[in-house]
Amino acid sequence: MAEFGPSMALTYSGPPSPHKEVFVTRYAIDRAHTTLLAQWSTGIGDTATVVAPLTRDQPREDTCRLAAALTRLSGLCWRAYTHPAGCGDLHDANRRREREAFAKVLPALIATRRPPDLPDGTEVERAAHDVARVLQTIGASQLTTLVTTDVAAELAAVEQAERGDLSERARQAVELSREDASPLQISRADRLLRDDPCGGETLLTEVDPTAAAIAAAHWFHAALAVTARHTGLPPERIVAAAGRPGRPLAVESLTGVTAALDSGVRARQAVIPLIRTALHVAEGHLCGLREVRRRLAAARDLVHAAGYGGCEPASEAVHLPLTALDPVRPAPDLLRNLLHGIRTCLLHYERHDRPAAPDPRVQPAAPDPRAAFVAATREEAAARTDRLL
Repeated sequence: MAEFGPSMALTYSGPPSPHKEVFVTRYAIDRAHTTLLAQWSTGIGDTATVVAPLTRDQPREDTCRLAAALTRLSGLCWRAYTHPAGCGDLHDANRRREREAFAKVLPALIATRRPPDLPDGTEVERAAHDVARVLQTIGASQLTTLVTTDVAAELAAVEQAERGDLSERARQAVELSREDASPLQISRADRLLRDDPCGGETLLTEVDPTAAAIAAAHWFHAALAVTARHTGLPPERIVAAAGRPGRPLAVESLTGVTAALDSGVRARQAVIPLIRTALHVAEGHLCGLREVRRRLAAARDLVHAAGYGGCEPASEAVHLPLTALDPVRPAPDLLRNLLHGIRTCLLHYERHDRPAAPDPRVQPAAPDPRAAFVAATREEAAARTDRLL
């Protein structure tokens, strides 16, 4: 069995991510207008709102600490959305405690006494106490009132997203990757893909990406079946052609989804494990014996291939992907892979119908290939509706 020597360190080599920040509400100080701002993503750009006016006699360090503490609190609250309890892992009890701690956030902010340290408290509680301590240091009652109002709106946005409503401030959830998906959101994504199987802006900007990826997996599998029948090409060849520029592991994610759906599982069961694995990798570990064994086998094969010929390569030449998705944004990444896969199916379908030397003076008698592809894919997806959820 191959051994991992010191000069053959295996490193994560997932797809590059253009966005490394966490997509939650970020708070900042506008020095030009002396205000505290809250800013969040909408899927097609950020929006911002004024939280509170500041005064020039308030120390800059304190107001910056307030912005940082509020951003951290927002991130922890949204984590309760992206990592909900009930996923059946060892962290369920802790996740439930974090979510229940929402009820303690606003009382902590308006408490008149300095909040105590909570070494055994939840992360959400400790973050709320950090905000409260900075507010008390600044000592401005109007600022405390306005900040508390904004935090209440942030908590309400998380709760709204949990219900499947991504309007207004909850729209920032379109940039987040959740370990679960609302049936309401999956149904909405399915309707949008029925309107346009290749996807549209609304799918990317108004739907939870995990739910959208589940629906897109269902439609990709239908498009793949339609294209394979129409062209006579093996499905694996069509999938292999669906690589995305700058995303070398896109085909691996599409292959994994296809294999799972071919085995008879539902779209939800094919997508959630991929996203969950990537979220765990982002936190520094693999989860599940099956995934660990699969990656260890890949590592052994990689080391064997790298050492073939008796010449040991440089350590930076050996890369082991731990996930096929961007671990920072796995759900949006998978969604884009799947939509690219559907468009690849359409391209193959159109090429098969295209005459070798079309005469522009002659009107084609055959129906538009795109319209035929869309109609056939809709019919195939409808026949498999029971396998969506």
